[in-house]
Amino acid sequence: MESVLIAYSGGVDSTFLLRVARDVLGDKVLAITATSPVYPSEEIEQAKTLAQDLGVKHKIIESQELSNPKFFNNPKDRCYWCKRELFAELLNIARENNLKYVLDGTNFDDLDDFRPGMKAAGEFGVRSPLKEAMLTKNDIRSLSKHLGLPTWDKPSFACLASRFPYGMKITKGNLIKVDRAERFLRRFGINQVRVRHHDKIARIEVLEDDIPKLLEEKLRRQVIAYLKKLGYSYVAVDLEGYRTGSMNEVLTGDDKR
Repeated sequence: MESVLIAYSGGVDSTFLLRVARDVLGDKVLAITATSPVYPSEEIEQAKTLAQDLGVKHKIIESQELSNPKFFNNPKDRCYWCKRELFAELLNIARENNLKYVLDGTNFDDLDDFRPGMKAAGEFGVRSPLKEAMLTKNDIRSLSKHLGLPTWDKPSFACLASRFPYGMKITKGNLIKVDRAERFLRRFGINQVRVRHHDKIARIEVLEDDIPKLLEEKLRRQVIAYLKKLGYSYVAVDLEGYRTGSMNEVLTGDDKR
């Protein structure tokens, strides 16, 4: 590819991609991280630290998806409109820096989920080397561990907009509420967590092994008290546990076209 710009979140996939790109292309790599209320501030800080540790050029830009009704009204193709705006901006930056390709961290497993953002990637010619190499999440974790990357066992993360049922308007205030709720739960060592926002109901997803911990009397009462302080009237634990893309379970085959 000769030179690349990488859409960099600081997660498992994009960190592995960035490391390999650096090893192959040296200083012909630029990492770009988008910041907005949709992304927790601690994720942005981690991305900055990791890029610095890798010795890669890194820039942070502000994305404006919350000003787009096609995003904040939360239709089923919300992710498409977000990625469409982001990739257009990244292509401009790539041209300004004479970089030949824009890359993202989509992996082979992502083909099994509803990912409207991949349509935007195709339209803008964004490449997904991990997907093209048919690397699954488990492959990437194993290779990351082999390379000594600290992200090899980092919990999976998706933008906070994924916590809202389709059709429910996404607001800055509710994004902050979800972020604070998840950050509170991580304080107790529950790292893989989603707080799904159903208006007055907080539906908590954690790994199955963490469900008993969450239901221990002391922690249970602390979680209830804190989430009610945030504004939730009801606090529920999803007994099916954490799984990627649970908000897509309501979609039919026609919805995913």
